[in-house]
This record gives sequence, C-alpha cells and structure tokens, in this order.
Amino acid sequence: MQKHYAAQDIIGVNPITAMPFTASGEIDEASLIRLLEHLADSGAQGTTLFGIASEFPKLDDHERDRLAQIFVTTLAGSPLYRAMSVTDHSTELAVKRARRYASLGADALMLLPPFFLQPGPQAIQEHIFAVLEAVDIPVMVQYAPGETGLAITPEQLAAVAARYPHAVFKIECNPPVDYTREFLAKAPQASVLNGYAGLYMLQMLEAGGKGVMPGCSFTEVYVRIYRHWLQGEQQQAEVLHTALLPYIQRWMSHCEYIIQAEKTILMRRGIIASDYCRRPGWALTAEDSLFIDKFIADFQL
Repeated sequence: MQKHYAAQDIIGVNPITAMPFTASGEIDEASLIRLLEHLADSGAQGTTLFGIASEFPKLDDHERDRLAQIFVTTLAGSPLYRAMSVTDHSTELAVKRARRYASLGADALMLLPPFFLQPGPQAIQEHIFAVLEAVDIPVMVQYAPGETGLAITPEQLAAVAARYPHAVFKIECNPPVDYTREFLAKAPQASVLNGYAGLYMLQMLEAGGKGVMPGCSFTEVYVRIYRHWLQGEQQQAEVLHTALLPYIQRWMSHCEYIIQAEKTILMRRGIIASDYCRRPGWALTAEDSLFIDKFIADFQL
C-alpha cells in the first residue's frame, strides 16, 4: 500500500535522478532502472525526476510519459519518496501534468515556475496556485533564479506557504541562506530544501532547512553528511562537507558542467553504461577527467 506523504515528510537527501542516454543519445532504460535501484539502496530519503539535472528540456513528451512510468514502477515499495517535476510554461498544461503524475503514483511533485518570455508576478503566482490546487500531494515550489532569471521575493513565497500547507520550497538562489532565513521568519511553518549541489547544505540546515536536493552520482556522501548533522556530529559533518566543496564549487560554475561531471562519475562507478548528454552540453577536458578520478578515489566511491 502506497504511503501518503505530507509536506513535513519531504525531508533529507533527495537527489535529482540523472537521465541516462546511450552513446547515440537514446534513452537507456536499463541504466535508468539500475540507477534508481542504486538510489533506493543509498540511504537517501527520496529522489526527483525531471529536474534540471535530469536534462528535462531535452526530452520529448513521449519519453517523459514512458520515463514517468518506469520511475514510479521501479521505486514502488522502496524507502524513497518519488517526486516528479512539472516544468510546463503553460498553466493549463502544468495542471494536467501535475494531475497525471499524481494519478501515476508520484508521492510529491516539484514545480518550476514559468519564466519563458518573462511572465509578470501575478501570472506566476496564479500558475503556482493552480498547480497546488490541482493536487493534494506535496508540491516543492522551485526557486532557481540563476537558471530561470526569475526573481520571487520571500514575501511572495510566504504567501504561497500561508495558503497551501502541502507546499514545500526548494530554494536555490545563490547564496540561499539569508533569503531562507527571511522567508522562514515570515513562514515559520514552511518546509525548505536546498538544491545547488549542496554547496550550502550545512548552513541551510542550520537556518531551518529540512534537506538537500543535489545530483545523484555521489548520493552516499550527502547521506553521510546529513546523518552526522542529525546525530549532532557537527565537526564530522563539516569535515566531510569541506572535503566535498572544492569539487562541487568547480562543477557548479556552469549547470551543464556539473550535469556532465555527474554523468561521468555514474559511468565510472558502473551505475550507468554511458555518460552521454544530449546536445548542447559540456565537453570535459583531460584535466576534468583526472579531477573526477581523484574525486572517486578521495570519497572511495
């Protein structure tokens, strides 16, 4: 029987599922299933499909429908909550997709507000409200101004939190800590997670955040940091996070860079068969390759 998740259950380490392709750029279903099974055993609390790290703009509608089915089926009965991102720029389509994912068995949704052609604040608010009103499962409202160019004030997010108790907030402005403190001062009941590769993971947890949504190629490292933090082992958490920072700071200099680096790590770990990213993407250098080798050795992955 499927567990019904509330907003306060959307916590912990929730990696964005990468999208494995074959060397010719087709969906690699076998690698995706292997990756999902790996994540189910990683100690994470959840995983999300169709985030930016899933290369969602590079998928067609038929592929998305097929992938959504594989995602919920493969993870059925796993300890992970299964979230799927709604990224449509049309409010009508976003509502339809939200309902479809909920009916498929998604435990939660993530919502990327529309930004193409710069809709006004009221249109964005109406879009967010419409999706939240369409479903009763938790919805993670994503705030990623670096990727979307869309600014949302803490007051605007607080208005969403006050109106919809099943809303969760994925805050990944750079830096996110002061913004999160200001938002939680206005909406202390709200649940906040942070993306951005976990660069600010510990500061966000200290500020009142409930979890982290990084990429998925070294989920175990984030799980170890999170467990140290939960157990009050602040020093151990900081040592591990400090060791991670030089790698994620470099890769997060461009979104396509970290997507490619994470894919290459997954391939070198034997979790997916190819590190192909659909074009346009990011070409790793020989130096990048050595850096990834060092990373895998440093963290014994």
